[in-house]
Amino acid sequence: MADSNKWYYRSGELASGQWEIHLDANNPPVSDWAHTGIRVATITSGTQLTIGADNNERIIFVLAGESLEVEYKLSDSSEFLSQALCGRTSVFDGPTDLLYLPLNTEVKITGSARFAVGECPAQNAKPVQFIPKESVPVNIRGAGRESRQIHNFGMPEVLDADRMITVEAIVPAGNWSGSPSHKHDVYVPGKESRLEEIYYFESAITRGAIAPSSAIPFGIFNGRSSDERFYGVTEEIHHGDLVLVPYGWHGPVAAGPGSDLYFFNVMAGPDPERQWNVTDEPSQVWIRESWASQEPDPRLPYGK
Repeated sequence: MADSNKWYYRSGELASGQWEIHLDANNPPVSDWAHTGIRVATITSGTQLTIGADNNERIIFVLAGESLEVEYKLSDSSEFLSQALCGRTSVFDGPTDLLYLPLNTEVKITGSARFAVGECPAQNAKPVQFIPKESVPVNIRGAGRESRQIHNFGMPEVLDADRMITVEAIVPAGNWSGSPSHKHDVYVPGKESRLEEIYYFESAITRGAIAPSSAIPFGIFNGRSSDERFYGVTEEIHHGDLVLVPYGWHGPVAAGPGSDLYFFNVMAGPDPERQWNVTDEPSQVWIRESWASQEPDPRLPYGK
C-alpha cells in the first residue's frame, strides 16, 4: 500500500530486482503520485537490462562509467535500432550523452556503467532524440554561494518531449541550489505550472580535499507546505537518496562543507502546456537581486 506522507527515500529503499531505484509512476510508492518516475542501475559487461514497452516516455544516460549500448524497438517497427552512449568518470565531470525514447518503446541496455532513466507517462509519441554531450546546454545559475551548474538537456526549448522536463545540477561544497525557495503546484497560464518533481542525489568529497576514509559527503534538502496540503521534508541527504516534491515550497538544497552535491530532476504534470514556470517564495525574492553585485563561483563549471 502506498504511503501518503513518505517523500524521502534512503538509498536502497526503492530497489527492485536489478534496479537500485525503480519508482514507477503507474504503481507509485506514495499516494497521489502519477506523473514522474525514475530508474537507476549499475550494469557490467556481459549483462543486460530490459524495459518493456509501456506508456512511459524515457531519457537514458550514464551517471558514471564507460558507456552504454541502448537497443530500442518503436511501436511501429519490427526491428531493434541501436544507439551508443558515451560515459563519464562521474556526475561531477560535466555532461554526457543522452537518448530520449517515446512511449510504447521496448528497450535493451548493455554496457559497463551506472546509469539513470527518467520516466513520465505520456500520451503523444515524440521522435527519438540523441543529444551528444557537446550539445548539452551548460549554465551557471545564481552567484556567490548560490552558484550552481545546470545541464538543461530536458527543458522544453531543448528536448521535444510530450510531458517530461529534466535537468542535472552540480552544487559545489558549501553552496546552495534552489534558492530562492520556489513552487510549481498551481496552474496559472504563463506564470506557474503544476509539476511533480523527483530529486535523485549523488555526493562526493569535494575535489582537491584530503579527507579521512570515514568521511561521508552529504547535503541538506528542505521543503514545506505552500497551502492546505501537507508537505514537509528537512533531511540530511546522501549518495543514492531520493526526494519527492508533489507540491509546496522546496529549496534551498545545500551542499555540505567539503561535500559536492549532484541531483537529477524529473518533472511532469497535468497542465495543457509543457512549461517550467515557478513562483518564488515572496520573502526570498530579494536573493535574486543580490546576485547582481556578486561573481559566479570560480570553481564552476565542473567538467571543463
